[in-house]
Amino acid sequence: MRSMIPDYLDGALSDVAADDSGETARYIPELAAADPDRLGAVFATVDGQVYGAGDVEVEFTIQSISKPFAYALALLDRGFEPVLAKVGVEPSGEAFNEISLEDRTGRPLNPMINAGAMTAHALTGPEGSGPAARVERVIDGLSAFAGRRLRVDEATCASEMEHAHRNLAIAHMLRSHEILTEDPRGVVEGYLRQCSVLVTARDLALMAATLANRGVNPLSGERVVGERVVRQVLSVMATCGMYDAAGDWATQVGIPAKSGVAGGLIGALPGQLGIATFSPRLDAHGNSVRGVSLFERFSSDMGLHVMEVPPAARAVVRSNRVHGDAEGAVRVLRLQGGIRFAGAERVVREVTDRPPAEPRVVIDVSAVYSIDDVSRRMLLEVVRRLTLEGREVYLVDPEGIVPDPDPGEGGRLTVVDAVGEIQTHTDHAELVAVVGGGEVHAAERAW
Repeated sequence: MRSMIPDYLDGALSDVAADDSGETARYIPELAAADPDRLGAVFATVDGQVYGAGDVEVEFTIQSISKPFAYALALLDRGFEPVLAKVGVEPSGEAFNEISLEDRTGRPLNPMINAGAMTAHALTGPEGSGPAARVERVIDGLSAFAGRRLRVDEATCASEMEHAHRNLAIAHMLRSHEILTEDPRGVVEGYLRQCSVLVTARDLALMAATLANRGVNPLSGERVVGERVVRQVLSVMATCGMYDAAGDWATQVGIPAKSGVAGGLIGALPGQLGIATFSPRLDAHGNSVRGVSLFERFSSDMGLHVMEVPPAARAVVRSNRVHGDAEGAVRVLRLQGGIRFAGAERVVREVTDRPPAEPRVVIDVSAVYSIDDVSRRMLLEVVRRLTLEGREVYLVDPEGIVPDPDPGEGGRLTVVDAVGEIQTHTDHAELVAVVGGGEVHAAERAW
């Protein structure tokens, strides 16, 4: 059977293709000469599946879409405190090339506008790195996000540098406030090389998917940045990524995003997928006209708005039943889905509102596909408290969904692959491993 997803993308492109409003970026000759009819869209899932339609392999320069990724590299290379001391996180409500600096400090308002992006570029690589080393670090980093080696379009870089008067003015303002501490021209040249890296819509979708996948490239398996960095970057993309159209975008589309004046547009939906579109005609905000239309459709058709959250917490407890006769009764609590705090609270409430009277309690997570750290700790605290009340507690976890299943001081937990192994545990010998303050037991397999 043919997947319906490429067909859907083909249909979406067909629906927006007739829109010829907007124009290419006229202030940079190389961008002004781009073919305005190019159009493509790509979905990349967090497990590495890529779907595309249209001009997905056509190369164009990354431009401002490089900003969130360079910001991520700066946070990784220098740490949060030094970067936040020089670049804020507040929406500017202004165009990308405005001279938006804080009163008194001269700090750029956020890393998605040019002032903040040039500062972030200057903070990539180890402290003391020169311009050439920083550029190499940025290209290496962008390549890791994309999963292939990327290169600079020298013609576009030269064209942008020839018309870089406003960026040079911003850089000199940053130097006057000591946000930049070196020759502003070298920073601007490096930043424009960063913006002139060639990518395809497929590359951009995989870069976005790497953010959606908590910093791990879905195809290469390489961890590019840590989860804390990803959270910071996606948060800034959500509030600042679309410049003075950020409010409309947040309400209408609701996907952390970033645009570029070559016509690229990316969105990263945490835990699900990365999206990229390519269409060079821009609106008054500098965002791709047809790209914005496509994202609006994707969000509406597929319920991708980050605030459109299903009521998963109520469905976490699949069943709560007693199995066996009175003497050998076992209380089995079956859980399902992805468990975060609200879901874990639902499990706690199930146990406290309906306290098990049976001597043995089974928590079955074989239908759970993910559990975050706070939920893991809450679940293990339930185990510990049940143990202290005199219950034998078993965890059915064939896939190892619950990492480090240590219930803590006084707790005792037997981990098995199936409910049927519990009888084996009571009839035969045990294999015991002590972990931390609690005991975790693994029952022998049935004979």
